[in-house]
Amino acid sequence: MSTPATGRVVIVTGAGQGLGREHALAFGRDSARVVVNDVSAAAVDVAGAIVEAGGTAVASVGDCSDWDYAQQLVRTAVEAYGGLDILVNNAGINRDRMLVGMSEAEWDTVIRVDLKGHFAPMRHAAAYWRERSKAGDTLHARIVNTSSGAGLMGSVGQGNYAAAKAGIAALTQVAAVEFGRYGVTVNAIAPSARTAMTEAVFAEQMRAPESGFDVMHPANVSPLVVWLASVDAGDVTGRIFEIEGGRLSVADGWQHGEPAVKQARWRSGELGPQVRALLAAAPPPAPVYGA
Repeated sequence: MSTPATGRVVIVTGAGQGLGREHALAFGRDSARVVVNDVSAAAVDVAGAIVEAGGTAVASVGDCSDWDYAQQLVRTAVEAYGGLDILVNNAGINRDRMLVGMSEAEWDTVIRVDLKGHFAPMRHAAAYWRERSKAGDTLHARIVNTSSGAGLMGSVGQGNYAAAKAGIAALTQVAAVEFGRYGVTVNAIAPSARTAMTEAVFAEQMRAPESGFDVMHPANVSPLVVWLASVDAGDVTGRIFEIEGGRLSVADGWQHGEPAVKQARWRSGELGPQVRALLAAAPPPAPVYGA
């Protein structure tokens, strides 16, 4: 039976465990041709599981934040399957610490893996699609990025992670506009699920129930990713979706507020009342997680 992913070629980064693993398995079940990426050999195990279940997959082990490897990752899909239709950017890490105690390495590592690890594969995939578009091909290409509630609302003790995930949300919006001319949509998810990254922070909330619907199982997120990657989703781009269990919503980001206007330069002494009046009229911001 045909599915929205039948025959389409997809790269899933960080697919050795957690959300990425479930995304790769879901694409495999829906008859996509999957390139399973991870920095560890777990990618080989996931690709093997897809093949054993009757699907089509190859593994590619490497760091997707490495510029040259990211280019090779796209080349792997093209050489293995003759093209690339979908990029799911999922790879990420966290190094949680209060900002005042955070090391330079803890900052740099998270920004590199999470934010550059989205940009590098996206850049090389888009270059491939641009060339195909210029050659006259009609594309239905898709990028699905992985932001986080921490990136949308902030999260105490995760300043590096929140900054990277907020960057991914903004990168998604920019890429959606820039890549649209080539037939590429770009969206992002902000999932809540039980993974190796979240268990240490939210151990009690993330614990699987003894019976009934496991709201925090990472497999709950994958159907949305598969749909966003489908041809049917061609009119959806530049959006960020929050998903937890069976709860799905569209995140609404920064909006221009109602301005106070003066036809001259403001004086510092007169700004206090103006700022307070604007704040009183504006909706309160969503609270930072952990505040």
